Amino acid sequence: MTGPEAKTPRSVLFLCNLNAVRSPMAKALADHHCRRRVFVDSAGIRAGELDGFAVAAMDELGLDILGHEPKQISDVVPQDFDLIVTLSPEAHHQALEFTLDSDLAVEYWPTPDPTATEGSREVILDAYRAVRDRLRTRIAERFDFAAPGHL
Repeated sequence: MTGPEAKTPRSVLFLCNLNAVRSPMAKALADHHCRRRVFVDSAGIRAGELDGFAVAAMDELGLDILGHEPKQISDVVPQDFDLIVTLSPEAHHQALEFTLDSDLAVEYWPTPDPTATEGSREVILDAYRAVRDRLRTRIAERFDFAAPGHL
């Protein structure tokens, strides 16, 4: 990558509607990928309850999010981050409001909401896996740690 996105930030906030599925998954994936060299947090416009399917999908990768405690955007200070990554249109709008008077970077990564999926347990879990894998790919592309000194 070249341009402004090529620089890896020191701190990233993943923001979604509820801090229950997409944003905690993104946080765990980024923590794992960045080897904790980047401070990563997550929040929602509103706090929700951690979703069991999100826990199961992440567990398949050996990433435990069971201890995640959902929080809302008022529980964090957005200006403490170098980058806010929004995962839903509502979260993106909220992030842009927070950054009107700052040079804080905001990136929008449209991410489907798997909670709307209906069907068998396996069909629903497949939707969560698809979101997880999409986030994993995007994180690996955006946060490049293939440089010298990578663990």
